Amino acid sequence: MELKLHQFDLPLKHTFTITHESRDVQPTLIVELSWHGKSGFGEATETPYYGITMEKMVSQVESIRHLLPSDILPHPTDFWKLISKTLLDDHPFALCALDVAYWDLWGKTHNKALHEIWGLDISHNPITDYTIGIDTVDVMVSKMREMPFPLYKIKLGTDQDLEIVEALRKETKAVFRVDANTAWTPEQTIYFAPELKKLGVEFIEQPLKADNWEGMKRVYQESTLPIIADESCILEEDVAKCSGYFHGVNIKLMKCGGLTPALRMIKQAKSLGLKVMVGCMTESTIGCSAIAQLLPLLDYVDMDGCLLVDDQISKGITIDFGTVHYAKAPGTGAQLIR
Repeated sequence: MELKLHQFDLPLKHTFTITHESRDVQPTLIVELSWHGKSGFGEATETPYYGITMEKMVSQVESIRHLLPSDILPHPTDFWKLISKTLLDDHPFALCALDVAYWDLWGKTHNKALHEIWGLDISHNPITDYTIGIDTVDVMVSKMREMPFPLYKIKLGTDQDLEIVEALRKETKAVFRVDANTAWTPEQTIYFAPELKKLGVEFIEQPLKADNWEGMKRVYQESTLPIIADESCILEEDVAKCSGYFHGVNIKLMKCGGLTPALRMIKQAKSLGLKVMVGCMTESTIGCSAIAQLLPLLDYVDMDGCLLVDDQISKGITIDFGTVHYAKAPGTGAQLIR
């Protein structure tokens, strides 16, 4: 098996701001695994908030080069088990890129899309939201006008959060979701919830600090809107912790280590009665095409990363007014544009 690494700086269409950071460019690493003339692609983005640098990811991928199969292709779950022994001790972004690339290659080798291999029915897939990052109200409104969507995720965590949602509501009848990225207190969340509900908000994502379980218990019991975990649900062992504290979990492939653990996390969350969402980082079509394979299993999805960047490096799924259309190709359907 041949391993190639491709590094890119993806320009963002607009400055993207959340409570933790602002950025105009998204560095991303594309992993390519080739076998008998077919190539699979996976992606991981540089993310300072989690201590993920390009140099670190490249070093991690190179550390498992000697483990790549040479004779036969093991099943992707067996491949993940093999390389995760080396890569799961740290934030597993590089593990995700390798796992997705391998699943993509597996699908291409078997000439089937991954959702077909998994036996999933794609006829009732959820639509994706489109994210509006923190900015002045005028800029946030202009972003909505530029990208008319039936469903928006609004990033919050300012001193004027309710005023922002009120102003945006005047511009559209779309459904809103709000993401405070750990910026609120329990009291703020409980106070905001009924007001946000009146404004057509569907749920609140990660209002409190990730380790504030006492506060989340109170919010879970008193909030008039469902609460979805993000920063509190990173790895597989976090799913069970969220039961009784959140109404659902947002699973991100890069944070958990790829499609292999994500499939297990989805199954576990459903068994606990939790709603299931899969989110994205600010990534290219390669990463979003992998998420698309999971759509039939999800209640909610946030896979607009490829719409937020000027993606001239890849092709695969397309998104039309929130509806995800699959590429007519096996694996994830993603390709690197040479």
